[in-house]
Amino acid sequence: MGNSRYCLTKADLADAIYAQMPVDKQKAAQIVEDYIELIKESLEKEGKVMLSGFGSYEVKYKPPRRGRNPQTGDSIILRARKVVKFKPSQLLRKAINGQSATQPAAEEAKTGE
Repeated sequence: MGNSRYCLTKADLADAIYAQMPVDKQKAAQIVEDYIELIKESLEKEGKVMLSGFGSYEVKYKPPRRGRNPQTGDSIILRARKVVKFKPSQLLRKAINGQSATQPAAEEAKTGE
């Protein structure tokens, strides 16, 4: 994947499950759908989902704020809303940056990695 424009889809996840588990393609697709639904329901009810070694999703409240209509430039009030924030785990950040998960922070500072 690297820096290419590839985007992992639900179908890709289902194909990976199908390739690694003794289930048919329809069951693999249902596993993906159920997993996504579980995360969605957990965010709606609890406001946070933590996946060890991957990261956490958390619902955050954004208060009303002043904004601008991009077409007219007029000032408008944007209403309050909830957004989902993702915070990657340290392991995921290191993996994305090509670092060993066990590389100490002091060594990272010395090597500039």
